[in-house]
Amino acid sequence: MNVLLIGSGGREHAIARALSKSALLSRLYAAPGNPGVAEVAELARLDVSDHAAVAGFCAEKNIELVVVGPEQPLVEGLADSLRAKGVAVFGPSKAAARLEGSKGFVKDICRANAIPTADYERFANEEKALAYLREKGAPIVVKADGLAAGKGVVVAETLEEAEQAVADMFAGAFGKSGAEVVIEEKLEGEEASFFVLCDGTHALPFASAQDHKRVGDGDRGPNTGGMGAYSPAPCFTPEIEARVMREIVAPTLRAMREMGAPFQGVLFVGLMLTKDGPKLIEFNVRFGDPETQVLLPRLEDDLLELMLACARGALPERKIRFSPQTALAVVLATKNYPGTPLTGTEIKGLERAGEIAGVIVTHAGTRREGDKLVAAGGRALNVAALGATVRDAQALAYRGVDAIDWPDGFCRRDIGWRAIERER
Repeated sequence: MNVLLIGSGGREHAIARALSKSALLSRLYAAPGNPGVAEVAELARLDVSDHAAVAGFCAEKNIELVVVGPEQPLVEGLADSLRAKGVAVFGPSKAAARLEGSKGFVKDICRANAIPTADYERFANEEKALAYLREKGAPIVVKADGLAAGKGVVVAETLEEAEQAVADMFAGAFGKSGAEVVIEEKLEGEEASFFVLCDGTHALPFASAQDHKRVGDGDRGPNTGGMGAYSPAPCFTPEIEARVMREIVAPTLRAMREMGAPFQGVLFVGLMLTKDGPKLIEFNVRFGDPETQVLLPRLEDDLLELMLACARGALPERKIRFSPQTALAVVLATKNYPGTPLTGTEIKGLERAGEIAGVIVTHAGTRREGDKLVAAGGRALNVAALGATVRDAQALAYRGVDAIDWPDGFCRRDIGWRAIERER
């Protein structure tokens, strides 16, 4: 079959690489893609916000499945537009994508269905939000309700920091996404990411991972879109998985069905593992970035077959097969990230890194300028590796990192530190 992949980041390169291995695939197209995606797919010049243009491309190229990588097209209803034209889509409807598009919507579902999460209130009025903050005190978490490219969450350790976050959001720091805010208690514990495939009725556990959000070693500095990840997460035990499926995933999917918005695609469950058990931090309605870069190298099943089953409402009953090895990925970012990135700087040495057995280099924010590969965004590359242990995977991934010649880039040097401490 012919498949169209929507997106341009490291997640999409990892998905494209996995799809390209499928026996079901005839041709893979990607819009807009990136230089890494171009190695395994034919790039299409499409404005993905123009749903009619995407549907027209699908008709012209006989596309049988569209895989939507990023959240924005899903929240804008691309899946609905394509399904109306008879094209199968891996990804939820606009109504179901509210699980990521509105944090307040998710919190209300949790409250109505006794799903464990942080205590919260939501506000469309700045003065009322500030009064609630002063009543609760710090530490406390302030979130823009809508999509904010992973930057709309402030974990405030002081009341002043929380008040500033509220003021910034209502002042338009995140545009319409901050017109409403969610204020919630700060949960204590260890974070983990869990991914579940859904076909509208059934849910099938996919895999766990642990991300590193802070920009600096030792989890210091501002939050980012993610500086590295590893999978599986040792803290996410089979017992915790069973609780998450029972207490969080099942009631959420039931609630979405009951409101006429069954969820199809991948549900990313962001968790805090507290002393009282797993609690929901947030949902995403797509694969994570950089988590996808460590999930898919471990996958031993056919990704295209699984995505098609989700789109057709026919997930298998059996467990999905994964390698027992650990995958670990390091993000290489431009200097100044997560501030204004220094783009246009040349990156060399990718061939050297890719020649190291077990190392996988994924493009995220890169572009070609003639014969040169240059940085085009804050997070430019991911360097991943597989190993018998987290320590083995980490050592191999950093060998790959050190083979790359990019003076204007940087990375964290401690990805996987929590799991390595456990291995001791």
